[in-house]
Amino acid sequence: MLRVYLRRGWPFIMGVFLLFMLAGLFSAINDRKIAGRTIWFPSSWLSSSWNTGTEHPITTLMKDAKVAFTNRLAKQSKTLPEAVAEYKRRYGRDPPRGFDHWWEFAKERDFMLVDEFDAIDEDLAPFWTLSGEELRRRTYLLGHLPSITLVRIQDGNVSEVPIKQAYVDKERGHRSRGFRELLEKFIEKLPNMDLAINSKAESRVLVPWEHLQFPSLTLRDPSDGAKMLDDFTPTWRDNRGVWEAYRRTCPPGSPARQLYSSYRDPTVRKMNALVGNPRSSGDLSAFVESVDDDYDFCANPWAHYTQGHFFSDWQTIPVLSPLFSPSKAKGFADIRIPSHYYLGSSARYTYGYDLVTRGVKEIDDMEVPWDQKRDLIFWRGATTGGGSTPPGFTPTYQRHRYCSSLNLSLDSLSYTSLRFLRMAHESTTNNVTIVHASPSRPNTFISTTVPARDLNNDIMDVAFVSAVGEYPGGEEALRKAHRFTRSVPLGEHWSYKYLLDLDGMSYSARFMALLASDSAVLKSTVYKEYFSDWIQPWLHYIPLSSSYPEIYNIHAYFSGPSASTMAVANMTVEKTAKWETVQKERDTQLRQIARAGKQWKHTLGRTVDMEVYVYRLCLEYARLWADDRDAMRLVL
Repeated sequence: MLRVYLRRGWPFIMGVFLLFMLAGLFSAINDRKIAGRTIWFPSSWLSSSWNTGTEHPITTLMKDAKVAFTNRLAKQSKTLPEAVAEYKRRYGRDPPRGFDHWWEFAKERDFMLVDEFDAIDEDLAPFWTLSGEELRRRTYLLGHLPSITLVRIQDGNVSEVPIKQAYVDKERGHRSRGFRELLEKFIEKLPNMDLAINSKAESRVLVPWEHLQFPSLTLRDPSDGAKMLDDFTPTWRDNRGVWEAYRRTCPPGSPARQLYSSYRDPTVRKMNALVGNPRSSGDLSAFVESVDDDYDFCANPWAHYTQGHFFSDWQTIPVLSPLFSPSKAKGFADIRIPSHYYLGSSARYTYGYDLVTRGVKEIDDMEVPWDQKRDLIFWRGATTGGGSTPPGFTPTYQRHRYCSSLNLSLDSLSYTSLRFLRMAHESTTNNVTIVHASPSRPNTFISTTVPARDLNNDIMDVAFVSAVGEYPGGEEALRKAHRFTRSVPLGEHWSYKYLLDLDGMSYSARFMALLASDSAVLKSTVYKEYFSDWIQPWLHYIPLSSSYPEIYNIHAYFSGPSASTMAVANMTVEKTAKWETVQKERDTQLRQIARAGKQWKHTLGRTVDMEVYVYRLCLEYARLWADDRDAMRLVL
């Protein structure tokens, strides 16, 4: 009987085995997609040397970026009828009522990108499936939830709706106050409506995929709709978390919806790529589309271990709800508004802030001439990066990964059994293969393998200044695994040519200040903000992928081989006119990025530009708020 049972059960066992084999196969296929859309390179670029008759990928990226942004500026509408026609072409409907007044407001303030508001259309698109009455009901429900402020526009005035909440957030009021400031110049032009402002930095609305495809499901789902208030708590419980909620936003059949793929041990994947494995940095295929704010976590669920927002302590909202937030990661349904940090003047977040007058100067007192800036990549910050739900994953968050890949020591690994940290340690003790100009033949690029620690010491000045939140093994283990140093004033950043900008608990609030400086900004983010469609990577800033491997080649391109690189290759810099000319050209390119970023801040990152955005957003939202949406359109 036992033999008969085994014989009959054998096909089932083989089926399970094949299922797991296929899962591993598809996992390996997905591994190759970590970098996103690959830019093709001739095979000669991956050899030990090549002549610059074929352009370096950075040169190509910079040229393409300049052309793309210049063309975008040139195509903008010049008159109101042109703007209305472009609106209809893009969105297939008439603009909202009041669009003509908004146009005058924008033109009077020399706003440059009058047609570029796809972000608003993207954010509001799901709410067209709701009636005005239902939208108002869900807004009212939001006002009763923790860490949300209800702002009311009525008869040309703006105020906060006093709603008593059981949970009082220490951040309550800051973001809603900033939003109300942006309304002051045009408040009398706006129809009556209420807007729910997120008091947290994190995006919070995660709507199950089925509910977006079939909106009526929300009303029938006993865990949502009217039950939302009864079941909602400020923090997670029952061992749930953001990732569990996020998985439900993914399409059925995607890897994130498959429990095995979604929760498997992250070390099954190529974790070296996630902790910034420098061994791959010499491969110029590292220069790919490195803006990660459109990264698909549904297709690559294992990557969620590397982003702190998936471990936030604050419970997300599972209903399609019109919540206005300063940023959003892909998959979240929040509506973007400008951050209050970009409005108020402060010593921590404002370039040129004067401590005496509390005003803002055009040039910061600590600004340094370009030729006196140090050729280092500089970053200082706190250990913010995510929450602790579930606990134990702090070492994989974006800031921790970057700092630990530079500063890990073998002794610091004894506090944890997480294997990917050991892999991070391996990456820091191995070598970095980088591509750089040859001193003897400056128009030719060669590859050199350098000890990672030596190269990091040459080109990096990165450290934490304060410890915030939990860490496996406590603060002592945290300080063993990462470099800590004194806190510095914001102005000290201006002494460096390269300023690194990394996500924290959410978006980085220092980005605008860094752009306003005379230094070049390297930015890594998975968040979209209100200006994401207005700024051009490789023109206004240098984009970094979330795994950071290309940073070594970026520095080598603009600044030339470091001292360690020269020593390993047994090279000496020949001060020939040709060498100095090439190095000056590359340095000039880097300075062009710094200047373009500063120019962008002064022309598209102004407070008036934020006002133009919010004005347009409010008109679009007012149409959704109304019962008769057809009456809320502009017809010339």
